[in-house]
Amino acid sequence: MTGLTTGNQGVGARGEQLVAEQLTAQGWTILDRNWRCSIGEIDIIAEDPDGVVALIEVKSRTGLGYGAPLESITYAKERRLRQLAGVWLSSHAARRVRIDAVGVVLRRGYAPQVTHVRGIG
Repeated sequence: MTGLTTGNQGVGARGEQLVAEQLTAQGWTILDRNWRCSIGEIDIIAEDPDGVVALIEVKSRTGLGYGAPLESITYAKERRLRQLAGVWLSSHAARRVRIDAVGVVLRRGYAPQVTHVRGIG
């Protein structure tokens, strides 16, 4: 992908695509993207090389003027992610599951900065 997509949705989609590509390159299997239910959405659901299913929240920004992307994940958002994990697990078989967060900074003229935090919730 070249260039930056404008608008919040475009930046989010670009960040999610970048994360999915990096995870795949690291040997992860993408199980689902933008999985939705009545209470919200999980950006990426992927299985890591160790067989752990990660439900991944991706936060993307075009700069740090409003803080680092992961700073926007509040306690309420973590609670919602745990609820979403419960709903997802009610219809999917997985023995080991965790919630991850990935922050992406996409600045024109710079390589993307990606921060992956495993097991946030």
